[in-house]
Amino acid sequence: MALIVQKYGGTSVGGLNRIRRVAQKVKTLAEAGNQVVVVLSAMAGETDRLLRLAQEVHPDPDERELDVLLATGEQQSVALFCIASHAVGLDAHSLLGFQAGLLTNHRYGKARIELVDALRVHELLDQGKVVVVAGFQGVDEDTGDLTTLGRGGSDTTAVAMAAALKADVCEIYTDVEGVFTTDPNIVPEARKLERISYEEMLEMASLGAKVLDIRSVEFAAKFGVRIHVRSTFTDREGTMVVPEEQIKEQLIISGVAYNKNEARITIKGVPDQPGVARKVFTPISNAGIVVDVIIQNTSVDGTTDLTFTVPKTDYKKAMGLLSTVCSEIGAKEVLGDPNIAKVSIIGIGMRNHAGVASKMFGALADEGINIQTINTSEIKVSCVIDEKYTELAVRALHKAFGLAEGLEPAAEDI
Repeated sequence: MALIVQKYGGTSVGGLNRIRRVAQKVKTLAEAGNQVVVVLSAMAGETDRLLRLAQEVHPDPDERELDVLLATGEQQSVALFCIASHAVGLDAHSLLGFQAGLLTNHRYGKARIELVDALRVHELLDQGKVVVVAGFQGVDEDTGDLTTLGRGGSDTTAVAMAAALKADVCEIYTDVEGVFTTDPNIVPEARKLERISYEEMLEMASLGAKVLDIRSVEFAAKFGVRIHVRSTFTDREGTMVVPEEQIKEQLIISGVAYNKNEARITIKGVPDQPGVARKVFTPISNAGIVVDVIIQNTSVDGTTDLTFTVPKTDYKKAMGLLSTVCSEIGAKEVLGDPNIAKVSIIGIGMRNHAGVASKMFGALADEGINIQTINTSEIKVSCVIDEKYTELAVRALHKAFGLAEGLEPAAEDI
């Protein structure tokens, strides 16, 4: 008997027939003798619908009340799923986030899970029930207020629950069959990976791959949770996300990721003095804006230029904050460009191979794509480019590194 946590996304429960189908799938798993915890997202489109309703009432709704509203999407899903389960003879019991012991910090809309008190879940499992948990939500451990985890939060709920329960596996069901070498919508010949390391998946998630939420991968890596990414609509095996030592064959490059939700900001003429960077980034951090690539030019005449990227959704807010900061620190001006994208190559095999970056730059140059900024780590190289060239860049890089055929370029070609 295994303890299995399954998460089903919005498309998987995007209608009553699909909910019934998932209930039957879970019943088969439970009748095989397994203990099962199911984490559900809101039905496809429901969160957006609720958000539109709130904005019709007020263009900038109160964050606390917005979380109360948005959390009802998952409440609908778990209730309907349990009703469908009872109809087919499955003893399922629904829990909202706070009932399942998902304790978070107090940041509405982007809360982070601080602790999972899974006592209630354990009790229900011991009673032979399938436990159905509302994803995307929790409760502020200090105030008792409802909180939501932001987009992709149901993935994080599932992995955190799997970690707390010491589950044998956490299965993330979605509308794709696993993790691919790149987006199959851009490159139809993209290949499904059998296994990928936590570190590679973490980079892919942070760089724009939408298969898994980055926080869920962080939880998995920290607590050693094995994740199986697979499709709700087939029985085929998907992709296992596991520790690096469980990867038998390490490819130089495992995938190409892209992110169009990027905007670039440059502060010109920043005084090159201690403490100035803190004055720039503290208000950005306090506003909950995540900063990605940061590049500072060499100081000339006591000033420098500071360039960084933020999510496009936070671009206007960041520019507003920085216009004030610019005056306070004596910088010349703040420039911004929301029409950029980031393309990246990722692979744990890059650690032991030279020339990967130059091959990437050459592939982009051959397509006439200008690189605006470059950011690297041990297992990734990222380039900021004009957004209009995103798809062309992804196709060029996927081809250059032979990812469609599962081939590695010869050493002399790197």
